[in-house]
Order: sequence, then structure tokens, then C-alpha cells
Amino acid sequence: MNEDAIEFENLKKEMLRKVLTKEALERLGRVKLANPLVASQLEMYLFQLSQTGQLKEVIDDAKLKHILSVLTPYKKTKIRRR
Repeated sequence: MNEDAIEFENLKKEMLRKVLTKEALERLGRVKLANPLVASQLEMYLFQLSQTGQLKEVIDDAKLKHILSVLTPYKKTKIRRR
């Protein structure tokens, strides 16, 4: 990784610590372990909201769950028995 990418990652991590509660940060860590692609989408979404000034309050665990549900559409699994 080059210096710009490292600097951007550090900036993103600092911003996430400011806008997420402790519980929400823990959930983000678990999402990152389970599904890194969704976690990176979520981080970029929160970063963009923060940069544009649309985040007016700290995001708690419940709000983060809601954002995750919007970002990851529910997949209905249909099981057929033969």
C-alpha cells in the first residue's frame, strides 16, 4: 500500500471512532470478519456521510443494524424437498 492509501485508512478509522459508539464499532468489527466486502461498503458510506456533514449524531448499534439491513438486501432462501 502506498502512503496515500495508508493515510486514507487512518483517516477513515479516526472518523469511525468519532461517529460510532463502542457497541457499533464492535459490530462493525464482527461484520468485517464475517463479510469484508459489506464492511468496506459500510465504512465508505459512513465516511461519505461524515464528509458531507449529513451525520448529525453518533450512530449507535441499533442505527448501524438498520444501515446494514439497507445495504445488504434480505435473501430469502427457498428449500425444496424431493
